[in-house]
Amino acid sequence: MRKMTGEEFDPLVSFFDGMAQASWLRPVHDRLKKGTGSWANRAVLDVGCGTGRLLARGVHEAAHLAGVDLSKQMVLATEERLHEHKQCGRLTVVQGDAYDLPFADESFDVCLSTCVMFLLPEPERGMKEMIRVLNGAGVIGMLNPTNKMNHAAAKAYCKKSGITGFEEKTLLQWSNVSTRRHRYTAEQLTHFFKKHGAWVVTHELVLDGLAVVTVASWNK
Repeated sequence: MRKMTGEEFDPLVSFFDGMAQASWLRPVHDRLKKGTGSWANRAVLDVGCGTGRLLARGVHEAAHLAGVDLSKQMVLATEERLHEHKQCGRLTVVQGDAYDLPFADESFDVCLSTCVMFLLPEPERGMKEMIRVLNGAGVIGMLNPTNKMNHAAAKAYCKKSGITGFEEKTLLQWSNVSTRRHRYTAEQLTHFFKKHGAWVVTHELVLDGLAVVTVASWNK
């Protein structure tokens, strides 16, 4: 399986920004943020931050926000969206690789990743990096497609939910890519995070079971 490059994502800033605002993804982002608890006085990292819309939910709450993306253009878009936060020293956005996050061990209280890890040839390698930069009592929040995700199932979900046009296109694109990359069961994700020291791992199926929000906590 080929590892994608940042240059492949550079022309897709508008597509992914629109996807982050889609009616099927916005509520999932809300659930993910709620699941990771309060961001007040916490350092929060989004791995594969795209255009920064998930991080933007914590601008009035988090002590520090950080984003990393393989695409230089995504990084620039996030910096532009959160410009005021950067000006006061509470934002760090860098171009980087999920396999080698450019942050020290135990730098963050909350680590997020949505629609990213499943793209990697070795997702567990990326998830181990998230664990490395998480502090000893931190929490990881992720969104991944399940093994029920495929083009036909996504198409049926769109029809049932009245999702059309561009929004339908984004969900179908996600479904098509996921069938060529990785899909997960809750059991697989629980096993991985428990093996790496998480005390509590919870899952919430979303999009009629086509995707799963996973929250893993190292807080005793």
